[in-house]
Amino acid sequence: MTYTPAKTLTFDEFITQYSDDFRYELADGEPINMEPTGPHEAVSGKIATQIGIAIINAKYPWFIPRTCLIQPFAEVATARRPDIVVLDETVLANEPRWQQEPVITLGRSIKLVVEVVSTNWETDYARKVEEYALFGIPEYWIVDYRGWGGTSFIGKPKQPTFTVCQLEVEEYRQQQYRLGETIVSGLLPDLQLRLDDVLP
Repeated sequence: MTYTPAKTLTFDEFITQYSDDFRYELADGEPINMEPTGPHEAVSGKIATQIGIAIINAKYPWFIPRTCLIQPFAEVATARRPDIVVLDETVLANEPRWQQEPVITLGRSIKLVVEVVSTNWETDYARKVEEYALFGIPEYWIVDYRGWGGTSFIGKPKQPTFTVCQLEVEEYRQQQYRLGETIVSGLLPDLQLRLDDVLP
């Protein structure tokens, strides 16, 4: 039996085939099914609501797009579709693709990304931490509402964990929060949020 690798896609080929299918993102040319579930979407929706309230109260010129793809590196066929993206409307005029399609290619357009952890938790805790930091995204939240992450990331015993990653130079400084603890965001200092508030 001979193994035949699947044909890899370029970023533009992925846009053509999968731009309307919110289940997929692209990693090194390979489409990845992110397998969202109902509880996953409930957590994402509750967090987006809290972020939206904080943005409005602070009167920031930011918004959460309904859908958005991030192209972190021009030379690598990777397209990320975070569960939540907060964009700075004042700099979108510099985005080369934005007027035609919801694609972000400049890190400075993004204020915050949120990933709600699924069974493929390794990507959220490892690769995306590096990609988003190198892309220059100021804050990245990893919401592990089921405690799926490996013990090297969330410790023992495994439990629901909310990780706030704040960019310092080109690396994230990480702070973890558990149930009952108030989450602190440097980006949204008036945010009133606990992990308990967003559980499905």
